Amino acid sequence: MRLMIDIFTTGGTIDKIYFDALSEYHIGPTPLPDILAENNVYVPHRVTQLMRKDSLELTDDDRQAIYDAVAASDADKILVTHGTDTMVQTGKLLADIKDKTIVLTGAMQPATLRNSDAEFNVGFALAATQTLAHGVYIAMNGEVFDPATAKKDRDAHRFIRS
Repeated sequence: MRLMIDIFTTGGTIDKIYFDALSEYHIGPTPLPDILAENNVYVPHRVTQLMRKDSLELTDDDRQAIYDAVAASDADKILVTHGTDTMVQTGKLLADIKDKTIVLTGAMQPATLRNSDAEFNVGFALAATQTLAHGVYIAMNGEVFDPATAKKDRDAHRFIRS
């Protein structure tokens, strides 16, 4: 039997919905189940939406809730979708959880937009979750990063090693 992958969603750009060009965004229900189904992903997984927040709005209590969910999971393969602005901070917090492969990913553009990197990042992170050794990683735009040495380059719209 193949192992279950727990997928925890927290909000962030990947879950943003824009109603029209003049509207502000809202974080809606996660598109992850639809993304996985539309891309014929059959690896055993379960999706749990922990919260619907922009990562800049995450509190220490929110990060603790993410930590608690990951630590309590009976799965040793964990994927966390997260806003990119504070993904590194959450990754660093998760670093002391042992005996699990934890991969954080997100998107620079909402999954609902045609030119979004969301589907690619989710697929890439799902593969990374299955193949990397135990530890905590950030998987974005075809690269894997250690949260201890990664940072978001806002101007380049990507992550880099610091």
